[in-house]
Amino acid sequence: VNQVANLTLVSSACDIVSTAYASTKESHPCIRSVCDAAEKGVKSVTEATASCVQPVLTTLESHVAAVSEYASKGLDKLGEKLPLLQKPVDQILSDTKELVSSGVADAKDAVSS
Repeated sequence: VNQVANLTLVSSACDIVSTAYASTKESHPCIRSVCDAAEKGVKSVTEATASCVQPVLTTLESHVAAVSEYASKGLDKLGEKLPLLQKPVDQILSDTKELVSSGVADAKDAVSS
């Protein structure tokens, strides 16, 4: 999970969503109260679940470690094959706009000639 969260694409997307969430929550009092209630609910459920799941995780620790190592290797390979994962969302959007604009300009030139 940490390795996925540290991917530039994922972390920049999380930052964008977090900023939008905070901004929306601050500018709309009704939404703020709903969000506050939801956050408290999620926190309570997380705390309750963590205490119940911990004994199971301790028992399965060696299996979890093996799966984690396998997933880590898979993510490394995925990162090699998809360099896009190492770019922030803003750069991907900018590159995509540039590519589309270039394609449209090329098509326009072809039609004109």
